[in-house]
Amino acid sequence: MVTVSIVNVTSYTGLELVRILAQHPQFVVTSVTGRSAAGERLDSIFPQVQATTLTTGQTTPAIDPSMVLTEESTRSDLAFVCLPHAAAAEMAAHLLERGTKVVDLSADFRLHDVATYEQWYKHTHPMPALLETAVYGLCELHRERIRTTSLIANPGCHATTSILALAPALAAGIIDSNIIVDSKTGVSGAGRSLSLSTHYAEANEDTSAYSVSGHRHLPEITQELEEAALAGGHPIVGGLRMTFLPHLLPMTRGILATCYTNLLPGQQLGPEDVRNIYKEYYADEPFVHVVDAPPHTKWTYGSNHCFIHPFVDPRTQRLVVLSCLDNLVKGAAEQAVQNANLLYGFPETAGLSSIGVNP
Repeated sequence: MVTVSIVNVTSYTGLELVRILAQHPQFVVTSVTGRSAAGERLDSIFPQVQATTLTTGQTTPAIDPSMVLTEESTRSDLAFVCLPHAAAAEMAAHLLERGTKVVDLSADFRLHDVATYEQWYKHTHPMPALLETAVYGLCELHRERIRTTSLIANPGCHATTSILALAPALAAGIIDSNIIVDSKTGVSGAGRSLSLSTHYAEANEDTSAYSVSGHRHLPEITQELEEAALAGGHPIVGGLRMTFLPHLLPMTRGILATCYTNLLPGQQLGPEDVRNIYKEYYADEPFVHVVDAPPHTKWTYGSNHCFIHPFVDPRTQRLVVLSCLDNLVKGAAEQAVQNANLLYGFPETAGLSSIGVNP
């Protein structure tokens, strides 16, 4: 068994990790932290964890509902860090020093370039030296590197949706560098902290754009898509010219990204040709599915699956790709566990949910 700490379990991603790890056959949660709730039992904060049961093959529960939250985590093999930016980097460095492997769910280690990070996150990076060893934890693109690292940078939710939507086309060299991504998300992406924009009376019956001057997930999207193009043998001269605009919808979970870009001149690709490119790219992926109809966010609710629908507008020769996932699951917590499974050589699907909840 692998011992696990969840740092800042009182976050939405921390709670999702509890739900997922309670059913995992190989990971055992031995420490949960939450400074605002230190000294309280886990089941007093989240009563639903009282329903945890033994997973087949286990002799002890994967998580003890009566576990008491502490301010600092005890020593463990693996830690999931669910802290805000900057604080996460400092915690990750501390954990790595004592021999704990880390899956960090903040943005502190997603960007390779420290100047880019400081430009978008508006503070000095606390641990820039660790950027050289951190691996961007999108399993579909970096599976082999993830297996051999000690520090995984779990991707952002919007970034995961957009990268999975566009990587096959860029790797195949069928589109130009001008891309527009219109991404719509539920309010849980803002976290548990109280704010006016996610207050029920403000968000209900309303749709609005946000971060219109530039969203923080944009640099990691462009970074990873440019690498995907290069890996496919089609480097992008001058880099991507991407417009990324997110919108808030009155729903709890889910992201639906609609991506627009032009096919390169001379590409004679019909709907089946494009679909085949995508199906071949994701042929062996357990959690990415190329579908023949526009996907719904409810298909992904509570699951680690991403559904992608690419098609060509014959009037404009424009490629349009629809991509959706659960922002708290494939966009955060279960993707983190998927990464951890690779890190420890377990089956990639171990302990991960099979299908979403619908309706």
